[in-house]
Amino acid sequence: MKVQCPHCGKLVVVGSLGRKPLNHSVIEVCDALQQSTTVKQAAEIVGASRPYIYKILKANGLKPRDYLTEGRI
Repeated sequence: MKVQCPHCGKLVVVGSLGRKPLNHSVIEVCDALQQSTTVKQAAEIVGASRPYIYKILKANGLKPRDYLTEGRI
């Protein structure tokens, strides 16, 4: 990405801005859910947030209840 420098006016190349997106597969998320008793624990195993777990599952038409060991959310 190129941005104009506020001091000299030249175009300067800047690296990517912001956080890189997480790229976990559904299989990783499902395995983490099977190892844990809550979505929070699964998120800690994967290194993501609870909403991210729900997002990955919803995108693939799944629900966490199907994979949790004790069926708790």
